[in-house]
Amino acid sequence: MRCTVVFLFLLISLQSLVAQEFAYETIRDVVYTANQDPYSKERCKLDFHFPKDRKSFTTLVWFHGGGLTGGEKKIPAYLMDKGIAIIAVNYRLSPHVKVDAIIEDAADAVKWAYEHIGDKGGATDKIVVGGYSAGAYLSLMLGLNKSYLQNRGIDTGSLLGIVSISGQAITHFTARKESGIDGLQPTVDSLAPLFWVRKEAPKLLLITGDRELEMMGRYEENAYLYRMLKLTGNTDVELLELQGYGHNTEYPSFPLLLKTVDKWAK
Repeated sequence: MRCTVVFLFLLISLQSLVAQEFAYETIRDVVYTANQDPYSKERCKLDFHFPKDRKSFTTLVWFHGGGLTGGEKKIPAYLMDKGIAIIAVNYRLSPHVKVDAIIEDAADAVKWAYEHIGDKGGATDKIVVGGYSAGAYLSLMLGLNKSYLQNRGIDTGSLLGIVSISGQAITHFTARKESGIDGLQPTVDSLAPLFWVRKEAPKLLLITGDRELEMMGRYEENAYLYRMLKLTGNTDVELLELQGYGHNTEYPSFPLLLKTVDKWAK
């Protein structure tokens, strides 16, 4: 117990030193879409929090949860001022648009990151895409189905990695609802990250809650995704199950996210 307390104290102290080393700036409500319709202009905005006067920093493009039907962009407080930049993204929502269009929005936000973080000192070879729940699903779709980013001139292989916290690996339940499929009827089609399993996928960190407490089989979906990626020969995938936690896994996942991203960036 004493060793654990000492370790946590040292970890918090180290994070405090990182936070004090740089000043940070936040730019809010940047429109990242080329779409001109009012709903796109309303929803397709991002907030950019970054360390000033630091070169080659890592950037996390962060997608919020909400079942693809709700939610708002928010820079997670725990991740602020930790030496990395955060881009918190809003996207259009169902039923106003189809799920495929929402993924296109997510891809546009990543394109914005590639085009603009260099202006503030960020490194385009240190971009991580991540999210929680529905946001994790979007991140997986961008990393595994390479066509979304490829259509924007971006090779998914250039991503530093993907962080998925409690995301769906089968077809998202909102996409299934669009086709009249019940939420408990599992489906794997082109709107499922599992459909796009491949050896050359970016590095992946998959985090879920306890298999007995998570939402509708999230652990099992991620475990199957993990196994299929391994069978293709992908060695850069990690699966973590947070014992005692249900679907609300954002906060306990953030220290693990920072540790992993730091390892990837070295």
